[in-house]
Amino acid sequence: RRLVSGVLSAGQSSSSSPVLFATKMDSKSPSPPSKHKAGEVGNSIEAFLWDAVGNEEALRTVVLSIFRACEEISLHLRLDPGDFKKGTQNHFGDDQLSADVAADKIIFEKLEATKCVSTASSEEKPELISLGGKGYSVAFDPLDGSSIIGTNFSVGTIFGVWPGNKLIGACGKEIKAAGMAVYGPRTTLTLAVDGAKGSFEFMLVRKGKEETGCWVMTKKFLEIKEARLFAPGNLRATGDNPGYARLFNYWQRNAYQLRYTGGMVPDVNQLLIKGKGIFVNPASQKHKAKLRLLYEAAPIAYIIEKSGGRSSDGDQSLLDVKVSDTQERIQVAYGSAGEVQRFEDLVGKKYLRSTL
Repeated sequence: RRLVSGVLSAGQSSSSSPVLFATKMDSKSPSPPSKHKAGEVGNSIEAFLWDAVGNEEALRTVVLSIFRACEEISLHLRLDPGDFKKGTQNHFGDDQLSADVAADKIIFEKLEATKCVSTASSEEKPELISLGGKGYSVAFDPLDGSSIIGTNFSVGTIFGVWPGNKLIGACGKEIKAAGMAVYGPRTTLTLAVDGAKGSFEFMLVRKGKEETGCWVMTKKFLEIKEARLFAPGNLRATGDNPGYARLFNYWQRNAYQLRYTGGMVPDVNQLLIKGKGIFVNPASQKHKAKLRLLYEAAPIAYIIEKSGGRSSDGDQSLLDVKVSDTQERIQVAYGSAGEVQRFEDLVGKKYLRSTL
């Protein structure tokens, strides 16, 4: 028997602050007990997955293993400075930090232990690695934004789960589950799964002095509205991408609120939390696309579109772009339908000849 946390509303008001509690879960039970309906705030991740994916035991196992990995990464970041350089670079030429290597190792080990993952690939190890299991393939960025750990900004983990044993040739619309963990003042993980409307935020909580934590649903995201909030990545590209320059000027002229940290995970997460706005990371002839389609762009696009928003590479949904190589990079826009349409109209791909 083990502890599973949930949330109970304080008093009768739905707007009251949640109160954490713990319940026993019988390991022999065919489904975890829940005081809440599927998709309701207060569910444990175990109960939610049972409701969301039904009898797809292998998918539940894979997703739960990543939740456990993110819990371990969260603890590691709080106990280790994390910004110590290993003196090595990953395949993309990025300096590797001790935290990058540790997070990568943790996730690979958790995935391999499930025996449900055939192939896995990470931004730190961008090759297709056989894990000896059967059922799913997983691509992930173990620690997105690690370069800003030293300033104590929020960082995160991004992952996508595809059916079968291949990642090359796949596209985002085939994803069965995708998630984005945020390691900040709180540790949260927003999950979207095939068959469940919306995306769902789970928060890592602890009961007393328990060594292990519990993931409790705290929010459900169904809509990204039109609003004057923007997070502009790769601003240097405005110098030689006239479309991006016009878009940025439009935001300024119309008094949009600038909310940008330099970490894609917290910047995209704010779109979900606030339920509005846009995040972009365009490219230009001199300042090329930075984000990896397989490890970052496609999984986040899946979350955003499941949450009622849109994604685009300037021409089409990022979910329609097939992965041709693990190293493929792409420009992105995530946000409300109107803002993403404006990105396509002004920026598009007309200035990207031979830049991606």
